[in-house]
Amino acid sequence: MHGTTELIASLDLGTTSARAIIFNAEGRPLAASQKPLTQYFPHDGWVEQDAEEIWQKQKECLLGTLADLKLSGSGLRALGITNQRETTIVWSKKTGKPIYRAIVWQDRRTAAFCERLHDSGFEPLIHDKTGLCLDPYFSASKVRWILDNVEGAREKALAGELLFGTVDSWLIWNLTGGLGHVTDVSNASRTLLFNIHNCRWDEELLDIFGIPASMLPRVVPSSGLIGRTAPAILGAPIDICGAAGDQQAATFGQACFKPGMTKNTYGTGGFLLMNTGSTPK
Repeated sequence: MHGTTELIASLDLGTTSARAIIFNAEGRPLAASQKPLTQYFPHDGWVEQDAEEIWQKQKECLLGTLADLKLSGSGLRALGITNQRETTIVWSKKTGKPIYRAIVWQDRRTAAFCERLHDSGFEPLIHDKTGLCLDPYFSASKVRWILDNVEGAREKALAGELLFGTVDSWLIWNLTGGLGHVTDVSNASRTLLFNIHNCRWDEELLDIFGIPASMLPRVVPSSGLIGRTAPAILGAPIDICGAAGDQQAATFGQACFKPGMTKNTYGTGGFLLMNTGSTPK
């Protein structure tokens, strides 16, 4: 029915659910699985998720699609990841356990801190380096909040004991059994810490937000070999060959390949993205 060596698994960890789809070489979906994610709202304007649930639900979806096709992991040629962007997870380098719930992109708890940075005149510099406005939406102020509000977190971070990642990083860390702490450029560019002109983490931005560089994942291209899954997860090491934030992935998926082409996505939010070509606008 299908050539198993050409099957590709797509993992889609969105804002409200985890999903996995297995495609054949022609791009036809053969199996899909989806599971809802628990949302937590501990205070007005706060939005959190359980990072360990994120991983478990995503793994269950992947294993479920394989079971539907009566396949083991060795039946996959590769897998790729797309994810809710900006959502922030900080975990222990030693144990692999999160030190706080994932702070979701919608969360507004750091609005006052961002306003202080704005009043201090930092917004033009931040915008010039990142292309983004200074807003709680993005990851940097969320990381700072965790370091400042979880007991002992800043000391552990300064000692090199904590890691930060967006959801793609968290999934790759777990898929590789803790061997891969990476993110792709599309997710890195949504943190307020990434210089889009030289495609590197920016020391000046890290200093503004008070985040140790040792916490940050290695930045890799969105397409290409990122790592391999730990054999124990799928029964065989499978190449992880792609990662992209959900809105950039949708822009590519809807074939916006030429400058000026634009897409709208209507999901948990409404997102308009345009291909501006090779020159930052």
